[in-house]
Amino acid sequence: MQWKKLVFSIACLLAAVIAGVVFADDHERRHHDDDHEEHGSERLAPVSNETYARECGACHFAYQPGLLPAGSWEKILGQLPSHFGEDAPLDEESLKTVGRYLRENAAEGSSSKRSRKILRSLKGQAPARITDVPYIREKHHELDSRVFERPSVGSFSNCIACHATADRGDYDDDSARIPR
Repeated sequence: MQWKKLVFSIACLLAAVIAGVVFADDHERRHHDDDHEEHGSERLAPVSNETYARECGACHFAYQPGLLPAGSWEKILGQLPSHFGEDAPLDEESLKTVGRYLRENAAEGSSSKRSRKILRSLKGQAPARITDVPYIREKHHELDSRVFERPSVGSFSNCIACHATADRGDYDDDSARIPR
């Protein structure tokens, strides 16, 4: 009888340990997934198209497509001969590749909360500048406009000057550092 109680006690103990490990792993996995969604949902998908990164990133920061709706990207690509005061020629194949990438990854198709906030703020408009997006302007409203005139910043459109992780789609204001 003593032997049966010992075996039963050991079996119960093992079952409790195994159940604890399984439930702890499940809780940790769910907590990690929630964490990832919570922190990752504001992030935009990083630029993943080599042609876009090479052609557009050669002159300025290669903005994530999720920062604008498809209509804005179409406007921008339609004005390349006078791209913000510069001639930004693209060969036909590159233009098709870049256009397709921007349309397919524009704010409308993004799973990022930031893209959804951008779209809501636009109310159907399609600005030709990211800096004309009401949501983005509001996120920077507390900054003195002279900040963007500093040589270390350059302009409001130079996101990477203050958002060191912007190339990864992370524009979290908690990690933003305004250079002097």
